[in-house]
Order: sequence, then structure tokens, then C-alpha cells
Amino acid sequence: MTARPLALVVEDSADQTALLKRYLDREGFDVFAAADAETAIAAFATISPAVTVLDLLLPGISGTELARLIKIRFPDCFLIVSSVLDVADYPDADAALPKPIIGADLRALLREATR
Repeated sequence: MTARPLALVVEDSADQTALLKRYLDREGFDVFAAADAETAIAAFATISPAVTVLDLLLPGISGTELARLIKIRFPDCFLIVSSVLDVADYPDADAALPKPIIGADLRALLREATR
């Protein structure tokens, strides 16, 4: 049996986190969820995500700053940025997932990530 890849979800909305966890589980990922950037950063030593879904509007350290840190720490991680902001305002990432999140959109991005 092979281990499932890990997805890091950084989202401060419990409803959005639950939705993303359900979608990612269906797509074959284990999920580590963090409600803020500080929690995600604290876990960096113990996780190795294949995919990250990152909300930009977070309390404390911004999603934009966390995106930069993720790219440095996990250069092979497929970074998906999600927000209600205009896509033009998203930081550099592998993919954009505007809110409201639709399962089919996330599925398509995950297929792109695994190519």
C-alpha cells in the first residue's frame, strides 16, 4: 500500500476547511489543516505537502507572506491560492482558485498538479 500525498490547507473559515478536506480526501490526499499562517509555519518541520491550498486573507501573517515561505521551504509543492480577492491581486502561485470554491475547479487543478 502506498502512502497518500499530503495536502496543506491554510484557511481561517471552518466551513471552507471542512469543504476543502472533503474534496481533497476524495481526490486521494491526507490533509493537514491550519487556521492561520503561524500554525502552518509551526508544522513545517513535520510535514511535506505535495499540494497547498492557501487562503490569502488570514489573521496574523498574511497569506501572501505565507505563500512566499511555502515556495522557499517546499519548492516542489503545488501552490493553489484561494481568495475572494480579484485574481489579479493574487501572489505568484502555481494556480488560482477563486472563492466560492467549486469541487470541479479544485479537481481540475489537482489533475494539473499531478501531471
